[in-house]
Amino acid sequence: MKKKIDLCVELKAMKKMISGIAVLLILASCTKEASPGPLLPRTDKNKHLIQQDKNTIRERFSPPEGYKWLEEKPGSFGYFIENFKLKPYGSQIVKYDGTPISTQHLHEAVFDIDTGSKDLQQCADAAIRMRAEYLYKAKKFDEIKFHFTSGDLLSWNDYKNGTRAFVSGNSVSFRKTAHFDDSYQNFRNYLDLIFNYAGTISLNKETKPVTKSSDLKTGDILITPGSPGHIVFISGVCQNKKGQRLFLLSEGFTPAQSVHVLSNPFNPDCTPWYDLDVTAAETKTARYFFKPTNFRSF
Repeated sequence: MKKKIDLCVELKAMKKMISGIAVLLILASCTKEASPGPLLPRTDKNKHLIQQDKNTIRERFSPPEGYKWLEEKPGSFGYFIENFKLKPYGSQIVKYDGTPISTQHLHEAVFDIDTGSKDLQQCADAAIRMRAEYLYKAKKFDEIKFHFTSGDLLSWNDYKNGTRAFVSGNSVSFRKTAHFDDSYQNFRNYLDLIFNYAGTISLNKETKPVTKSSDLKTGDILITPGSPGHIVFISGVCQNKKGQRLFLLSEGFTPAQSVHVLSNPFNPDCTPWYDLDVTAAETKTARYFFKPTNFRSF
């Protein structure tokens, strides 16, 4: 099935939605790109918030006046994201085939991580990728496991020991057909399989809801589960003396493209920081409107 590259409609030709034991073709993860409406003009007031010569999220993005970065515990998922290497400031978002996307004015940074050579690492997959890379580098191999949309679970431990997924008609089965291989390349092969059969629906089910804005932390996701749906993940948190917080948001998109930090076109003086509320009926981000608001945590 050919994908439309001018609309963010996820048409994963190989991705399948499995309801119960029924295997159906899925159009999972991203939906049509939401227009943010009239964009406010960029100003010079936010220049001090972006340190263009710095190479990590925490170093590149300074909090607005009166706010300070919240400290993340070293070794945590949040610490991993906030200290993740970024590409040089001004880097374009590129698709899996190496070509730039048409919309280049709605991001402030690009993560220095590959997208793969296939149209697989899309919206939910970008959040899965960051979580999996963190667990892999932290050697928390027992925690690397993700559900297919069917509910079937495949762990990295099983995959590296040779277990493979087989979909035939209305059934999904797992059989050991390969030799042990714990290389990073095989880990990427595992993730491509997860990207192919997981999505917003499965990720929504295997995460837990965040019910208070004060509990939001780096690594949490904002998600609309469905076919189609979308995900962004929190990539930084700052707070003022009153306890009010602002957040950085990052995402992947469709077609598969660079993971990037979103700008805030609704408040250019504060970009890229967002004011988030878990009780809001709708949350507007640069390229997608989440309605209802649904924050969740790994």
